[in-house]
Amino acid sequence: MNINFKFVPKHFAPRTHEKMLEVLMDPKGVGPTVHYYMIRGGVNQKNITVWEPGTVSGEYIKTYGHYHVGKIEETYWILYGEGIVLLQKLATDAKGNMIQDRVEEFRAISVKPGDSVHMDSGWGHLVANVGTTYLVTADDSPVDFEEKDPTSLPGHADYKPVQKMRGFAYYVVEHEGKPALIRNKLYKEITKEDLGGLPKIASL
Repeated sequence: MNINFKFVPKHFAPRTHEKMLEVLMDPKGVGPTVHYYMIRGGVNQKNITVWEPGTVSGEYIKTYGHYHVGKIEETYWILYGEGIVLLQKLATDAKGNMIQDRVEEFRAISVKPGDSVHMDSGWGHLVANVGTTYLVTADDSPVDFEEKDPTSLPGHADYKPVQKMRGFAYYVVEHEGKPALIRNKLYKEITKEDLGGLPKIASL
């Protein structure tokens, strides 16, 4: 078996609390040093992501979130733990550019081991760990170890709209010991939404 070890140092990708402050419901909240990390393998080996359990000021530990731009799709397979996947598609203007504060469609999906979720091109997604253990997933997102400018690729992940809106249209929070949703008021409009049976509350 011939294995290329050239990219081994680039496989491990942690997401720190400092970076997550940009998209938390409470940017002053106290959380773990690392919220989650990815072992990047790409399409062939799959990427493995591990979330810490717990909350930051009541908001469950989550991924940063991003949008798929261009012809890129992705599937998540839930391996361990319990999570909630948030999917949202932004409205677009006449030129096809995303309107950052207007959501065309929003979905919340509860997942457990054995489940899978597919993300189409043009959709944004993030995943929150709502269980008491680690949440572990595998996915087939392509990884560019050469670190080229992602916008030059046929499809890429765009994190900027999520950063500017401080997260997705809803935050996943713990309410009376169970997951619930709080609306992110920076978004002006949500045309269509499926909250997956989760309660919507005004505040904690």
